Amino acid sequence: MNDPAAMWNHKYGVDDYVYGIEPNDFVAEVFADAAPGDVLCLADGEGRNGVWLAERGHRVTSVDLSTEGVAKAARLAQARSVELDAHVADLADYDFGTARWDHVVSIWAHTPPAVRTRIHRAMASALKPGGTFVLEAYTPAQAPRDTGGPGVAKMTMTLTELQRDLVGLVIERGEEFDRDVQEGPGHTGLGSVVQVIARRPA
Repeated sequence: MNDPAAMWNHKYGVDDYVYGIEPNDFVAEVFADAAPGDVLCLADGEGRNGVWLAERGHRVTSVDLSTEGVAKAARLAQARSVELDAHVADLADYDFGTARWDHVVSIWAHTPPAVRTRIHRAMASALKPGGTFVLEAYTPAQAPRDTGGPGVAKMTMTLTELQRDLVGLVIERGEEFDRDVQEGPGHTGLGSVVQVIARRPA
């Protein structure tokens, strides 16, 4: 399927939550004690991360390419009795704003390389001074596995690429490693991942 929106609509157009309704492990770790702020969740899919953050008092904007995913995110927020600004957006031309966000969260936001570079280079101006960019993604080593991810190496990313693209941010934590990823039926086993926390200088 060559149309990414159609592909994701097909994937999310089921009753079950493809990646579950619990937050990503890295998100839960990073934001365990974070003070409430303005958070943008990129490619937030069915909303599990955005809703979890909203439950902890953050003001969350959740964006995704899929109308089906955004609709499920809105339903999850309603079921959890939280406010979530969930809307359909293409990250290829999304307006991230200027000094708008305390945190930007990018979990499994796998886009074509040119779009990925655009997103990451926008972070230095999109974040408020002192704001953080929190990312977990699959690396090229994940491509041949059947445990999740895009299955195409060019849609994954490396720490070296992130260090190159996150111009104007200070990477406080950056590592590549293998970990067990259990997130609904969509992610089910050992994954080769990269995790980054990068901060805009205050």
